[in-house]
Amino acid sequence: MGKTLLTIVVPCFNEEEIFDESYKKLRNVLADLIQQQLISGDSQLLFVDDGSMDSTWDKIEGATYFDSLVSGIKLSRNFGHQRALLAGLEEAAKFSDCVISIDADLQDDIGVIREFVIQYLKGNEVVYGVRSKRESDTFFKRNTAQVFYRLMGKLGLSVVYNHADYRLLSKRAIEEMLRFKEANLFLRGIVPLLGFKSTKVYYERTARTAGESKYPIRKMLAFALDGITSFSVKPIRFITLIGFCFSLISVVAGVYTLIQKFTGQTESGWASIMISLWLIGGLLLISIGLIGEYIGKIYEEVKSRPRYIVESNVSKHMKKKSMVNNK
Repeated sequence: MGKTLLTIVVPCFNEEEIFDESYKKLRNVLADLIQQQLISGDSQLLFVDDGSMDSTWDKIEGATYFDSLVSGIKLSRNFGHQRALLAGLEEAAKFSDCVISIDADLQDDIGVIREFVIQYLKGNEVVYGVRSKRESDTFFKRNTAQVFYRLMGKLGLSVVYNHADYRLLSKRAIEEMLRFKEANLFLRGIVPLLGFKSTKVYYERTARTAGESKYPIRKMLAFALDGITSFSVKPIRFITLIGFCFSLISVVAGVYTLIQKFTGQTESGWASIMISLWLIGGLLLISIGLIGEYIGKIYEEVKSRPRYIVESNVSKHMKKKSMVNNK
């Protein structure tokens, strides 16, 4: 007890309005766990600034100067939530036994962090934070989320239902996860693939207390599309199946047309021809677009560009390393 070094990774993007409150709440949780000797006194909060355009980084940097429990890294630009989270996990895994990731708005219940740690001490290398209900969501978001999770299941993806990115990962789990080198990141799809011993902790999500959500409908839909196309080729197979079905229908329609012609019963069918053309044209465009989505992902992967670039690092680990080098 008390020897486990925990790091709480918090990705931030334009969170100046909520940073102070989130920092105080998370620090209190961390201090309580240290006092209860559940974690090491060297445990810390690691804030990752994902290219914020406000004073978020200034607040993070200021907190690191006055609080030994706080560290921070700043990315050179906005790389997106998943890459910012990965940057924090990779940095934290260098010196931590386990890492908890949570969004800066603290809509996820920080009261269950203690249970996360207890489950880790029981031998679980992955602890998923799972929402027990979605009453705080809008009708649209609640129902689209359910459709998303069900669709992912139908496509064969082992995604944890009602789980986002609030989780605990052991050092070993993060090291294995970092072996996944794809540029198109969908961490909630990768983590279940690790296969390590895991458990779930249920909680209720609260409303955001300040600022605006960084995931509007457009980003949510793009994120869902990334998740589907990054882990399954079934959409392309589905299009192939539709193509075969329409080919069969075309053969039947062709035979019917010839019969009508030879029996002298042909009539002008402008409406049916136009409807067919629009339908087939629409399906072709959708098919080409979906195939293009996969080709685009291949294009991004083969370039092998870095998934993120760190501009500044004021983590406790880097401070110690600098002091050793100066000696």
